[in-house]
Amino acid sequence: MSAPRTGRTSPRWLLPGKLAALDAAGAPRRRTVRDWVVDASLFAAAALVGLSVWSEDPPYYAEAVPAWMLAADPWVGAAACLALWWRRRFPMALAVALVPALYVAGTAVGATMVAVLTVAVRRDWLPASLATAGYLVPAVIFGAVHPAPGTGVFASVAIVGMMYLVPLGWGMATRARRQLIASLRRDAERERQEHRRRLADARRGERERIAREMHDVLAHRISLLSVHAGGLAYRTAQAEAGVGRPLEAAEIGQAVEVIRDAAVRALDELGEVLAVLRTDGGDGRERVAPQPRLADIPRLVTEARAAGQRVSFEMECAPGAAEALRPATQRTVYRTVQEGLTNARKHAPGVHVAVRVDAGPDTGVVASVSNPLPGTPTGELPGAGAGLTGLAERVALDGGTIEHGVADGSFRLTTRLSWPT
Repeated sequence: MSAPRTGRTSPRWLLPGKLAALDAAGAPRRRTVRDWVVDASLFAAAALVGLSVWSEDPPYYAEAVPAWMLAADPWVGAAACLALWWRRRFPMALAVALVPALYVAGTAVGATMVAVLTVAVRRDWLPASLATAGYLVPAVIFGAVHPAPGTGVFASVAIVGMMYLVPLGWGMATRARRQLIASLRRDAERERQEHRRRLADARRGERERIAREMHDVLAHRISLLSVHAGGLAYRTAQAEAGVGRPLEAAEIGQAVEVIRDAAVRALDELGEVLAVLRTDGGDGRERVAPQPRLADIPRLVTEARAAGQRVSFEMECAPGAAEALRPATQRTVYRTVQEGLTNARKHAPGVHVAVRVDAGPDTGVVASVSNPLPGTPTGELPGAGAGLTGLAERVALDGGTIEHGVADGSFRLTTRLSWPT
């Protein structure tokens, strides 16, 4: 008998708690080769038991039953054996239908034993026990009143009891084993689904991390490139229109040098980000360039000033701050300043930008970047709009807070991180 399946819908004859074999559409599936072998074997066993009972001519119980029962005995037994071919679809109905057959025909004993086995496999213990009791009680009584020749009453009762209790126990054990296997398969499937979900979450998190790193690293450099290239294009256009002084070779060389330097740094930092993302611990981390720290913020401001951005910078750090703060915290502060300068270059070119960093046990770590709003909106350097979102995720991971918005005509970006205790 094959392991049960559950489909999307179930026929009405399938009651709760059954172990019925269904296909994916909910209909009873076709028998496999193994099913046919099992069914044929059980049919043959039931028929052999019936033949062994009828082989005694007349049977030992001939004087205890009416003549018409003896005449109907082989036919009823044959019909009971043939009914076993429907045991998979109607196990309980077959068990109930064979009860009167046992009262009429001794040759139906083998078929009733198979019916007990089937109902025990495909039903819960209570209906299986009740169906078995329907056979066991009359059979025990008959065996006690009319024991087989050469067999005592107790031996006859024991034999009759074992004839039905053994199939009942065998069927219950088979059902329990199948339920255990089905439970293990469900658990394994849930584990596979959970693993796929965790893997998808990990991939999504990694994609978000890559996007955040790419934005933080490249947006600053690309904005510098765009500012310098835009300045060259503007000066060239003014000179061609006769309303501006032509660019001198030294000025062009200086601008090109800045553009080249920014492009090289962008490529270097991109390689560093990819190396960090590809490294999975071990010696690989030793080959990765160090991540930005508090000490790198002045260089970041210097690069912004070299690009023509007007920046005022104040930084007050308690002694030993660089050693006391975690690298992740220092990197978040650096990214805050970088994001603020980049946003000011994109959306408020030419305005004054104020940068301030305070780090100490009393104040914690506070990074602030503010700039007045431009007189007219500019859309020269469109962005993905993910910089502040990625920065907020960084700050949240470090247990800090972030504030950004417009107040008194200025845009202010502020992050606050706790000082380690």
